[in-house]
Amino acid sequence: MAGEIALGEEEQTRRQERIKGLASQVMQLARDSIVVNMRFLDAALSRLEAEARSGLGGAASDGDKLYYDPAWLLKKYKKESGYPIRLYLHVLLHYVFSHSYHYGEKESELWDLAADAAVENVILEMGLPMGGLEEDAEAKNKLHYLKEDAGALTAERIYRYLKNNTLTPGEKGQWQRLFDRDAHIYWQEQEKLEITLEQWKKISERIKADVKSFSKDKNSSESMEKNLAEATRDRYDYGELLRRFTVMGEDLRVNDEEFDYIYYTYGLSQYGDMPLIEPLEYKDAKKVKEFVIAVDTSASCRGETVKEFIRKTYSILKGTENFFQKINVHIIQCDSDVRNDTKITCQEDFDRFLKEGKIKGFGSTDFRPVFDYVDKLAEEGEFENLKGLIYFTDGYGVYPARMPGYDTIFAFLDDSDERPEVPPWAIPVVLNEDEIEGMAAGGQEDGK
Repeated sequence: MAGEIALGEEEQTRRQERIKGLASQVMQLARDSIVVNMRFLDAALSRLEAEARSGLGGAASDGDKLYYDPAWLLKKYKKESGYPIRLYLHVLLHYVFSHSYHYGEKESELWDLAADAAVENVILEMGLPMGGLEEDAEAKNKLHYLKEDAGALTAERIYRYLKNNTLTPGEKGQWQRLFDRDAHIYWQEQEKLEITLEQWKKISERIKADVKSFSKDKNSSESMEKNLAEATRDRYDYGELLRRFTVMGEDLRVNDEEFDYIYYTYGLSQYGDMPLIEPLEYKDAKKVKEFVIAVDTSASCRGETVKEFIRKTYSILKGTENFFQKINVHIIQCDSDVRNDTKITCQEDFDRFLKEGKIKGFGSTDFRPVFDYVDKLAEEGEFENLKGLIYFTDGYGVYPARMPGYDTIFAFLDDSDERPEVPPWAIPVVLNEDEIEGMAAGGQEDGK
């Protein structure tokens, strides 16, 4: 009996090894097919190796390895021969587009759905001859209507759409059936990974350059380029950028750092309630005292979008740690010319502007009049030491030829390769709606 049990265990082990070996061959074939048909992904493939993990019940990746259950994979392969290729591409694009590295910033369930839909859209849009699945026609139809509602199908845009349009349980099930290929169970542990976001970003930048030459002789993918642009764009800490606008000045508060407690306590001990020295009532500090918010009120930047940006930008600066007690902020509305200038000296002024102020303009866009107007204000003595200007715009306008005497940030809501290039002396920042919400939250915390 013991011998029969031992033989049974040996046979089971041999069977598992055969399954593992076959699955490994299938994944190697999938990898080779991707290399042959999409040479621009070779650098990414070299950083993501497939590894069998029995009992997983599916597939998952930590950015270093693509783990898959061998038995599960062979069942999928038997049903649809293109599934391993599709799986490998799906997981690979998650990391090329940096989806896992922004997991902690999002609502996980919605980000899972958005990231899966984004990579599946890219794969389907490329129209590759391998990796096709039975539900592709249904998935294409779903993505077609999603694009009409959400715009360019990057994970960020799809996520925004899902936040504003709640899916029913049935709709979530449909999304998972059509777009889900892997479990994102390791995405919450990015700090433990050997391959960092910056390393994957370098790979993505290489792919971004290579994919253009690939597109000349293959079916191009607009979504591939847009997702790569999203993954490789510079992400700035908006609060950190605003430190460029600070100036040194005296802040009216007790300066404990330059206060000598020895003389203070000695005076109290010798003379009762009369200390020999009092703490200084001011302290040198670097804070924001003056700056300008210019808002493009042309047709594409109107109404509540403009007010929301102003509200969020002001909120991150209004805290006691960022502003001096006396401030001088100008909110300038402009399109092809300066339409309105509102001066803000306190919170009440700002609240009144948001409540009663009207957005004026909606013509074409020319950035130059704003800079000419601000320079004129400076010449007239309106500013003591203006350090910066934030220009919220879609970017489709005429930029000044010369560099102003203060730092300038051009803030955009969307990334685009079609708008004119920002001058080298300006800082371009792309802020999506989630980042603007984060700015507001940070500003409110600072103000407590």
